[in-house]
Amino acid sequence: ETMYLVNAALLALMKPGVMLLVVFTGTAGILMAPGNLPPLLKLVTVLCIAMGSGAGGAINMWYDRDIDALMKRTATRPVPAGRIAPGDALMFGIILAIASVLLLGLAVSWGAAWLLAFSIWFYAGVYTMILKRSTPQNIVIGGAAGAFPPVIGWLAVTPDVTWEPILYFLIIFFWTPPHFWALALYRSQDYRRSGVPMLPVTAGVESTKKHILGYSVVLAFAALLPALTGAAHQVYFAASATLSAIFLRYVWRVYTSDEPKEAMRLFAFSINYLFLLFSALVLDKLLTPIIN
Repeated sequence: ETMYLVNAALLALMKPGVMLLVVFTGTAGILMAPGNLPPLLKLVTVLCIAMGSGAGGAINMWYDRDIDALMKRTATRPVPAGRIAPGDALMFGIILAIASVLLLGLAVSWGAAWLLAFSIWFYAGVYTMILKRSTPQNIVIGGAAGAFPPVIGWLAVTPDVTWEPILYFLIIFFWTPPHFWALALYRSQDYRRSGVPMLPVTAGVESTKKHILGYSVVLAFAALLPALTGAAHQVYFAASATLSAIFLRYVWRVYTSDEPKEAMRLFAFSINYLFLLFSALVLDKLLTPIIN
């Protein structure tokens, strides 16, 4: 039972919900890239992306243990709840980070490995240790860390970075602010209590709603770019347009309502939106040759 509790705590340290999304978009990057990567190396790449994501999560939880203890949403995390010692969380994160980068570099691609290393450093170092507590634009700049996985997946297959993986990066980059600001609207008291300068705390609810609306319109355009540039075709275009229309409907409800639950509904749908959008990219690539 003790071993089970320790394993469960270590899994929680790696933020499995975040990891799932990171692994999914990274896998899409692998599948969208031109060229053939042996199945075993694809699995190694996915594993390394998962390990790198977990490493960032563990270091983030080590550093944020003081503010996590003050927030209802995060107080039960392993470090503030006392299930994992802070030093153990840090060591676990560092070991995972080093192992993921070395394995990816030695087995698959050093280009992909260095970008993985940069994304871990950017999330755990730049976002967690600098931006999160110092600026309301923390999630805008820091969100870039979560946008790298499809590019890492692409680089694992081919060293040639075209504009295509950059489009995937931009989709996640513009998705991140409305996704997290929706949560911040719903949990604004948590952030106020912990002193984290999230936008609803520093600029107010109405300003946050305007920012969510603005970024969501840009996101809807960015989501169409793969189809508009010829990187994807009819299947993706139809899916992207439909999903973005639904996303904007949720955003409009947040913008026009004072009901906090609308923000949480947007947050929940935004996760499905990204999963479905990247699923549509892969499906489009598989179906287009059949349709044509």
